[in-house]
Amino acid sequence: MQDFKKAYDSASFRQQGHDVVNLLADYLERVSHKNEPTLRYQSPDDAFAFWSKDFEAELLENPTDLFQKVIENSMHLHSPRYVGHQVTAPLPVAALAAFVDSFLANSGAVHEMGMVVNSLEKIVTNWFSKHLGFDEESYGFITSGGTLANLTALLTARANNVPEDIWKTGTTTRLAIMVSEQAHYCVDRAARIMGLGDSGIIKVPTDANMQMKTELLDGLLAKAKEEGLHVFAVIGSACTTSTGSYDNLEKIADFCQKNQIWMHVDGAHGGVVALSERYKHLIKGIERADSVIVDFHKVLLVPSLTTGVFYRNPKDSYKTFAQKASYLFATQDEDWFNLGKRTFECTKPGLVLRIYTILRMYGESMFRDTVEYLYDLGAAFAKMIDENPKFELAITPQTNIVCFRYLPDNQLNINEINQQVRERIVFDGRFYIVSTIINDNFYLRVSIMN
Repeated sequence: MQDFKKAYDSASFRQQGHDVVNLLADYLERVSHKNEPTLRYQSPDDAFAFWSKDFEAELLENPTDLFQKVIENSMHLHSPRYVGHQVTAPLPVAALAAFVDSFLANSGAVHEMGMVVNSLEKIVTNWFSKHLGFDEESYGFITSGGTLANLTALLTARANNVPEDIWKTGTTTRLAIMVSEQAHYCVDRAARIMGLGDSGIIKVPTDANMQMKTELLDGLLAKAKEEGLHVFAVIGSACTTSTGSYDNLEKIADFCQKNQIWMHVDGAHGGVVALSERYKHLIKGIERADSVIVDFHKVLLVPSLTTGVFYRNPKDSYKTFAQKASYLFATQDEDWFNLGKRTFECTKPGLVLRIYTILRMYGESMFRDTVEYLYDLGAAFAKMIDENPKFELAITPQTNIVCFRYLPDNQLNINEINQQVRERIVFDGRFYIVSTIINDNFYLRVSIMN
């Protein structure tokens, strides 16, 4: 029988907490300022064998040794040489906020459990909505990642832009969305979860800069109508994941307004420029969108997963999940303080505390300065690449995402040699970069996140 009293002992917890914070502080100092590797690569089989052996070992007296192993064998996002995927190096205070939220384990589904976090969500999402150009009363909520956020927003679009009451009767209408062929895969996944199938995902071709060809929208819509499809949403990318390209949101807004179609913007990575006067022009037209999502964990120093879903008209969000649950909600009123009515999650973590803590500690200038610093670094790195005849840019970047390739003397094996370059860098471990395919060609890809 477990000794539960010992497991919850405050003195032991105090000591373990001090040990872990000291461990992480030493780690932060080491990887930030010294010549530490960014990763120590293990093959999948080797990594599995290592942790299988650990699992069979004797029980621990203290978790510090375990956490030390986890740290040593993980990717080091706080290393300046981490320029891989779009995941930020979390601020220490934001990680502490995540810890506090995990320990309290309050849910935001209903007011009694979410008295703190639901209030904070309305405050934070209203603050960011204003930066998007929405009105003073706009707000949204925070959810677990861009995939879930995009799915939620598209469900809201369907609930508000389809004539049938789908919750009650299902749908007999063949539904469709229109989206850039360069959009994140999660938009395609959301559409398939919603049952749209191949015919319901109308991929709009892109130009040489990987931006949606908005001049094709009218023709694609006419073709969809001829085929009996009801297009209920158009998704603009701000920006695309592969190359960091921003769609022309003004043109998309004009099209949606003319045809009375819901406009959604996937701003998971690039919607953060709403906080920057220097880069805000990239999302001109976003203020006309019906819904927008933004990942705070991509650029804005917040631990994963922390994503905002923002509605120009908050009342639209209450139609997303029109269900009754008497054991949770006394009424079906459109109240902001019972978030379970508007989100997938019922036991909903207080993710917003991470954002709110940064705002209270450093103000919004911490977010603004981070966006501008990283985007400026993207431009500086692209200039270095462009000036070196041994390298080639895929496109001129608009963000901190830069795609490029090495040009060997033997031009016949460019793709193969760049694949080898990426592989050698990962195995070496000092840097971490990733890759992408553009027009059937292999490019090295960096996201400057630190």
